[in-house]
Amino acid sequence: MALFVHKYGGTSVGTTDKIKAVAKKVAKFRDDGHDIVVVVSAMSGETNRLIGLAQEMQEKPDNREMDVLVSTGEQVTIALLCMALKDLGYDARSYTGGQVRILTDDSHTKARIQEIDVERMKGDLSAGRVVVVAGFQGVDEHGNITTLGRGGSDTTGVALAAALKADECQIYTDVDGVYTTDPRVVDSARRLERITFEEMLEMASLGSKVLQIRSVEFAGKYNVPLRVLSSFEDGPGTLISLDEEAKTMEQAAVSGIAFNRDEAKVSILGVPDAPGVASTVLSAVGDANIEIDVIVQNVAADNTNDITFTVHRNDVDKAKAILEGVALELGAREVSTDAKIAKVSIVGVGMRSHAGVASKMFKALAAENINIQMITTSEIKISVIIDERYLELAVRALHSAFDLDAKSEA
Repeated sequence: MALFVHKYGGTSVGTTDKIKAVAKKVAKFRDDGHDIVVVVSAMSGETNRLIGLAQEMQEKPDNREMDVLVSTGEQVTIALLCMALKDLGYDARSYTGGQVRILTDDSHTKARIQEIDVERMKGDLSAGRVVVVAGFQGVDEHGNITTLGRGGSDTTGVALAAALKADECQIYTDVDGVYTTDPRVVDSARRLERITFEEMLEMASLGSKVLQIRSVEFAGKYNVPLRVLSSFEDGPGTLISLDEEAKTMEQAAVSGIAFNRDEAKVSILGVPDAPGVASTVLSAVGDANIEIDVIVQNVAADNTNDITFTVHRNDVDKAKAILEGVALELGAREVSTDAKIAKVSIVGVGMRSHAGVASKMFKALAAENINIQMITTSEIKISVIIDERYLELAVRALHSAFDLDAKSEA
């Protein structure tokens, strides 16, 4: 007998019929003798509906009251799922984040989990009950309801699995696993049997939307085996686990291709080539709570610098306005932006033991006449910034170059 934590997202519990289907899936695990804790999101579209109501009341809704409001979506789902399980003859008990006592800090709308009291859940599991917990929420030390931010139900699931020392945390979603790239872009994209925490974290941060980044970080920190599965069809899914469990010495150099259409490029040209200038430029942007991604600095013959970096496309106008003030202060020549770019990345822990990965990537792009504007690397990833119109061509070329569609799953 094993202990599993299941997490079901909004599309998986989007209607009462889907909730009944989830109940039947959970029931199969109970029939096999396993203990089950289920974490659920709000029904699909419900959180957006509640946010819309809040915005009808206040242009910028109060964060504490927003948490009180949006946390109700999950409360509906946990009650309905318990009812569905009871109707099938299985004892079940629902808990809000506060009832479990998922203790968080007091950062409303983006709280972080500090500790979890597992005693009530353990008591229910010992009594043969299915425990159903509202995802995405907790309480601070003063008893105020808090939420973990968008996608926070994934984090709740992983955190509960870590606290309960579960055998596996299974994330049920509308896809049947993690693919070598987006199947909507590459028809021959292949579902991965397994992937490391490191690779999944890179894939998530680089544009893959399968898992929320914080949940992968949490799983890696506490070594919680994660499995991504489909809510709507049976299959083995994709296991996300530690490096050594993935037999990385035998792995191909590249496990997957990630991409992001939401980036924009910002350049400040002709700044003085002097110590502290880069800090002045980048700090001004960072202080405005704008996240900076890829950075390139070029030194010209006339002792000036060009500093180029990428930000989220929604932040490009704000970043430009800030840099125009910095440009005046530093005597820079101009500030320019380009919102028609995209980032394409190759990811794989196998890069550590394979030479020539970068040259192979650049050669594949060159063969398609795709110009590389910026490059950034880590031990297990290489990312390039290219013209947005070549994004899908680049993904297909790299997928083929690294033989990601050359063989079926073992």
